[in-house]
Amino acid sequence: MLSIMVAGGVALWVAGLLTPVLVRWLQAHRIGQHIREDGPASHSAKAGTPTMGGIVIVLAVVVGFGVGHLGTHVGLSRAGVLVMLAVISFGFIGFLDDGIKIRNRRSLGLNKRAKMGLQLGFSLLVAELAVHWAHTSTTLSFTRYSLPGLRLGEVGWVLLCILVLTGTSNAVNLTDGLDGLASGSATFCFSVLAIMGYWMFRHFAIYKVSSALDLALCAVALAGACLGFLWWNAAPARIYMGDTGSLSIGAGLGALCLLMNLDLLLPILGGLFVIETLSVIVQVISFRLFKRRVFKMAPIHHHFELLGWPETTVIVRFWILAGLFAALALGIFYADFLNVAKVV
Repeated sequence: MLSIMVAGGVALWVAGLLTPVLVRWLQAHRIGQHIREDGPASHSAKAGTPTMGGIVIVLAVVVGFGVGHLGTHVGLSRAGVLVMLAVISFGFIGFLDDGIKIRNRRSLGLNKRAKMGLQLGFSLLVAELAVHWAHTSTTLSFTRYSLPGLRLGEVGWVLLCILVLTGTSNAVNLTDGLDGLASGSATFCFSVLAIMGYWMFRHFAIYKVSSALDLALCAVALAGACLGFLWWNAAPARIYMGDTGSLSIGAGLGALCLLMNLDLLLPILGGLFVIETLSVIVQVISFRLFKRRVFKMAPIHHHFELLGWPETTVIVRFWILAGLFAALALGIFYADFLNVAKVV
């Protein structure tokens, strides 16, 4: 338990203390956010705000994860290393994307093929290592490996892993459109995953996740990093995480759920990210087929802005939704535990 607290605390302080340092450096080098031309008019005032803050998030997560193992009984697990690999590799994709945006002074970075190709490649690497190196369960799971216990085999699970990592990273990326929305929402998810990981460790006979404690440490390091960054990212934001942050956070969320056997619980846990993604999908399909828009603008947080909601109102209400989804996932997880405990 001490190691988990240390990991979260260190990640929080690293993010909280280094973010203003990065802000000053980015301002000195005139590295700022370029606003999409078709976005809400009110966002034009945000042009020039320092971006690429995700660099600090990734660094804080890795440092928090590493320090959490010093002088404690928690062993470094292969599953934990894989989560860090997912965070770092997807953060690298985001770094390339942000770098191109800054260099070309526009809101478009990597082209779609290059970005998706890199995401698929790193997802495949993580998936194969999970199967052959970390020896993770390849059954389709909800709250534990045996529910529903559908055997996917290597090919099926690898495809699921690729879908989850690319989907979750892009979902968080779509959500990162308002000050603090993605970092605040992700904090709820990682906090709940830390609780679940520790519970799995205490009840190994039910969950059979040998690296559960280390995965809980990963989750709390991610939560701490997001929370520390949120101090500076909250409205009005002093810095944005950019794709460097959103892609790494999303990949970390997806990797944790896969390695903790929470595949089907992920859409509930990250319900807000699902809603944001579905709003874009619905908008695109509706416009292409019927030449009509369902929302004033997608993702859906922009829709409410254009309805007249102040940005802070949208953010806080969406945080509430994110918290409710995370609480629902935790409730489902615990309810299943009670049912299994009765049998055991």
